[in-house]
Amino acid sequence: MKQESLFSNRNNEPLASRMRPSNLDEIVGQQHLIGQGKVLWEMIDQDRVPSMILWGPPGVGKTTLARVIAAHTKSDFISFSAVTSGIKDIKKVMTDAEKNADYGKRTIVFVDEIHRFNKAQQDAFLPFVENGSIVLIGATTENPSFEVNSALLSRCRVFVLKQLSTREIISLLQRALKVGFKQELKLDADTLKQIAVFADGDARNSLNTLEMLVENSTIQKDGTVQLEEDLLTQILGGKTLKYDKDGEDHYNLISALHKSMRNSDTDAAIYWLTRMLEGGEDPLYIARRCVRFASEDIGLADMNALNLAINVFQACQFLGMPECNVHLTELVIYLSLAPKSNGVYEATMKVADDVKNTLNQPVPLQIRNGVTKLMKDEGYGAGYQYAHDTADKLTNMQTMPDNLVGHQYYFPTEQGHEIRFKKRLEQIKEWHENHQQ
Repeated sequence: MKQESLFSNRNNEPLASRMRPSNLDEIVGQQHLIGQGKVLWEMIDQDRVPSMILWGPPGVGKTTLARVIAAHTKSDFISFSAVTSGIKDIKKVMTDAEKNADYGKRTIVFVDEIHRFNKAQQDAFLPFVENGSIVLIGATTENPSFEVNSALLSRCRVFVLKQLSTREIISLLQRALKVGFKQELKLDADTLKQIAVFADGDARNSLNTLEMLVENSTIQKDGTVQLEEDLLTQILGGKTLKYDKDGEDHYNLISALHKSMRNSDTDAAIYWLTRMLEGGEDPLYIARRCVRFASEDIGLADMNALNLAINVFQACQFLGMPECNVHLTELVIYLSLAPKSNGVYEATMKVADDVKNTLNQPVPLQIRNGVTKLMKDEGYGAGYQYAHDTADKLTNMQTMPDNLVGHQYYFPTEQGHEIRFKKRLEQIKEWHENHQQ
């Protein structure tokens, strides 16, 4: 827990800290929220700031926005850390804030990475948010629907901050070159663009890269930054893909892969697959999802899809990464190009509804197995018709429970091989119509 001071010593601060905006006009991006006339801008301008959760990727200005709100509304600003702040610390500060509120003084409590606070810690804020003693601003990179207690979440507005565009990052870097160093500096446009692209929407990352570049370069008298050969490549060379295998990215990317294959977009499917593999995803997880896809979205339209998916799953077990990436790519291409049918999937959904709604329907006596004399005396197996004894291998014997006769679950499409199943099903229906008892 830290109480902010207006008189902090800014010497030796990192560039990202020196460039932290002090008002709304200096904030880069998020114009959908803080552009003049937008919802959050109106709340701040009219001094009607509610408790809120700021949800967005790293480096888009969540902490900065919270600080600017506190400064604009002339509020005390207190920040909490999930690592160092216990329930006792939270309650003490809340009690002080409650006393300040009695004197008309507002306290903004900023909780960075609120998703790391446990339930008890989050619950400690709840009564003070409810009675208006504090304005809580939580920041998170994770979906608050899953990571913030529902009771607390229901009392907060959720504002989604967007990843900064390359153009916005370049604008931020240009401003940093003007006012962020001891003198105004100049850097060529291509280098600025490279930094912005590799920052991947993260303002802090871009400023850190710029500062490292300047510190390791020669500055000419006119302020031009003279780069040494391959310096930028060396600085950016260690950059890795942003991918949280346990967080929302995990679900977003597998969803993107699945839907790209369903949409038969081969190139998009390969891209999302590679994003996941390069980010360190378990290839067996991807292979398992592809096995599911083979039946859910292709089914009987191409029966080889499931065979290939199982084979690739086994290849991934045998080889592991990086060798199995080519097998997964082959599978993703095949699944993307295969004819699509969700007939099998839809059948499982339709029959599940009937099973749930009708519960324990008795098995018709004629298809029960009468293995004892008592069971046979009770009619088990009576009237059973053996299909193999008939010319057409079909009978009129009822095999559905009485109150579900006529219910149909499987509706084959005309995609790929499934048209054969559709024709066969039509032949069976026609036979039954012509041989009604």
